[in-house]
Amino acid sequence: MSAVDSLDSPVGGAPSGPPVAPGSLRAWILAIRPHTLTVSLAPVLVGTGVAVTRGAFDLGVAALALFVAVLLQVGSNLANDVFDFRSGADNEDRKGPPRAAQQGLLSERALFVGLGITLVAAFLFGLLLVQVGGWPILAIGLAGIVSAVAYTAGPFPLGYHGLGDLFVYLFFGLAAVAGTTFLMTGTWDPLAIALSLPIGGIAAGVLSVNNLRDIETDTAAGKRTMAVRLGLELGRHWYALQVLGGYAVVAVLVAMGWLPWWAATVLLSLPHALKTLKTVRSHTDGPTLNRMLGATAKLQLMFAVLLLPALLVS
Repeated sequence: MSAVDSLDSPVGGAPSGPPVAPGSLRAWILAIRPHTLTVSLAPVLVGTGVAVTRGAFDLGVAALALFVAVLLQVGSNLANDVFDFRSGADNEDRKGPPRAAQQGLLSERALFVGLGITLVAAFLFGLLLVQVGGWPILAIGLAGIVSAVAYTAGPFPLGYHGLGDLFVYLFFGLAAVAGTTFLMTGTWDPLAIALSLPIGGIAAGVLSVNNLRDIETDTAAGKRTMAVRLGLELGRHWYALQVLGGYAVVAVLVAMGWLPWWAATVLLSLPHALKTLKTVRSHTDGPTLNRMLGATAKLQLMFAVLLLPALLVS
């Protein structure tokens, strides 16, 4: 489920290869940001893993939950592209990868049409999940659809008031992890809720890198992200807490007996986490932070995959 403002491509600058033609498939790929979509995969994997530990598994439900989550994230990316352009947050001074509206590659009308189609598809496929999980899933789905647009639009755009990290955690953590488990078990599992903290936290860390990169242009545009509110140094500490806090959560769950000792396999991702943290602390240039944004998304998926053995073999 999505509330993400801008989970950018892991590379900086313009797309490689020949120039992107306006209205082309490559222009739409640029707007959709496919490199970011693994952020939807990790929570569904972990939620499914918890369901397996409870003796419940449904491949069809897991696949459908992932598909709806990806649709909501794509919708959020399209909304972000057009509304950040309208607000002036995306302009010629941005350090991030080019945006379709900003570069004139897709018209605002085209992006609105794409956004509408994506959110309608998310709603229709989401109704299939509602038949499985009932009104709680309907509530989560509708909130995801609204937040995909309200994040950067409306009278109180959430991302412009420092609420981005919270909403990323809620939708890429709590809703996606615990919601996936709920669909298969019919219960709000405490383990799934606990594991939403590291998965949602690292997803919010992806947003933090994005906001640290854009701190100057966001300030000028009146976009009060957490990075703008905290400032560069405290924003970096906040990012470190989001990334490293998940390891502490797993340690506590092992100590409580909620996870077996071999959940320590998540530590195999720690060198990647520490390298990413070191780079974010020492760089402010766009291309480097764009790579670290992608590295943080990769870390979230690594963390989820390394956690799976402790859930599947317990």
